[in-house]
Amino acid sequence: MTHFTASDRELLSRPLQAMITVAPKGDRWPAPRPVWFELTDADEIQLFSFAATPRVARVRETPRASIVVTAPVGEPEQWVSIEGSVTVHDDGAFELADRLARLYYAGEPEKLAVLDEWRDADLVRLVITPERVQRYSI
Repeated sequence: MTHFTASDRELLSRPLQAMITVAPKGDRWPAPRPVWFELTDADEIQLFSFAATPRVARVRETPRASIVVTAPVGEPEQWVSIEGSVTVHDDGAFELADRLARLYYAGEPEKLAVLDEWRDADLVRLVITPERVQRYSI
C-alpha cells in the first residue's frame, strides 16, 4: 500500500481540481480531464462521473488511471501524482457529488441547483487505489 505524506494529505484535502487520465481507446491519445475528487480515510481517491461517459467505459475495460493535483498559481510549487487501479461503484455516487459540490461551490450557493439534476442522474463513483505516488515541492 502506498502512503501519503502529511504534505500530500494537506494538498489532497483542499478543494482543488485534479487532472485524471485513463487509458485511451484504440489509437487515440491520452486526454487528461479536470475533476473534483476526495481523499478517503483509507488513502484512496474517489470521484464521481456520469455512468455513460467514455471515461467510465474505458475504466471498465482497463481499470487504471492517474491523477495529478497541483497547488494553485501564486503558492509555492507543489504537486502529487497518483497512479493506481480503479474500481467502479454504483453506490454512494450522489452522496459524493453532493459533498463535493458543497465544498467546491462554497460561497456560490446558486450553483448548487445542479444537485437537482444530478440526484436523478445515473452516476457512478470511481475509486482509485494508489499503487505509485510521486511528488514535488519547493
